Amino acid sequence: MIKYLVNLYVGSQIIEGGLNKLKADGNMGEEFETEFNVNSDQMKIAGYLESVGSIFLFLSFLGKTFTRIGALMISAVMSVAVFKHFRAGHGFEGSKKALKLLGLSAASLFETFRK
Repeated sequence: MIKYLVNLYVGSQIIEGGLNKLKADGNMGEEFETEFNVNSDQMKIAGYLESVGSIFLFLSFLGKTFTRIGALMISAVMSVAVFKHFRAGHGFEGSKKALKLLGLSAASLFETFRK
């Protein structure tokens, strides 16, 4: 039961950011381009991966495959996010949320292989 709640938590935290990246409205697009050296196409790809990965985590109660796909997608995006935060000079404090979500999604992924 706790694993499904963790997946819902991670999915709810990620989906909002993913949808914002897909919209790429106003300052967010410019901020990403200048601060993280990411163009708008790369930002939209990250938004798609975050949104679809969140949906898979929401559907994780249907089977391990949904959890694995969603956790892999989110782990990939969060790994890049952590790297970009450190590269931009934000340090641990700037990447804390991405690290937390990366850890939770990785834990969900590894839990699916436990017997």
